[in-house]
Amino acid sequence: MKPDTNSCDRCGCENRCCCQGPPGPQGPRGFAGPAGPQGPPGERGATGLRGPIGPQGATGEQGATGERGPAGPRGLTGPAGPQGPPGTVLNYADFYAIMPPDNSANVAPGTDVSFPQDGPVSGDGIARVNDSSFRLADAGVYQIQFQVSVTEPGQLLLTLNGADLAYTVSGRFTGTDQIVGTALVETTAENSVLTVRNPSGNAAALTITPLAGGTRPVSAHLVITQIA
Repeated sequence: MKPDTNSCDRCGCENRCCCQGPPGPQGPRGFAGPAGPQGPPGERGATGLRGPIGPQGATGEQGATGERGPAGPRGLTGPAGPQGPPGTVLNYADFYAIMPPDNSANVAPGTDVSFPQDGPVSGDGIARVNDSSFRLADAGVYQIQFQVSVTEPGQLLLTLNGADLAYTVSGRFTGTDQIVGTALVETTAENSVLTVRNPSGNAAALTITPLAGGTRPVSAHLVITQIA
């Protein structure tokens, strides 16, 4: 008969553990076995909630200036602007005499010097009336210059509309040279008339010297320029 493998070796009872004594002390832990192979990756978990925005960081240093790019194409020409105000037109005139033959007679006191020939003239704002009178068309300020070679001591002045302009008197005491005058004359009316005159009350008639200082006929000039 085959022995019952579940029976107790000591008493032969069928409960093998009935006669088992208390367990002995635990033996020392054995060495860890080698790691088993890595298992397959698990599924990706759900994305977590977005955290709050952090504070703004400090401003960084400014970077270096980049190279200048190429110039763009030229734009279209804009429309022409409005026309500006008209510019100032300078009116001027030069009237002169040549001795000989001009001014062959002496210029008596109260009589005007003749300038019968025309030099350069701009426009018609300054024009002659006759050999010794000249029209200033516009009211304004004029610069007047004259020079006349005379033989006697004497004086010359400017007149405006027949009235002496006392502040314009020029003269000489001795010798046989020129009388030269320059002044600003302001007119307040249109078409005023200007002359160069031997003033009334002077004793001597004036000889406008021919061939003064040499063999060439000498000139006398009246130059008028409107400046305002």
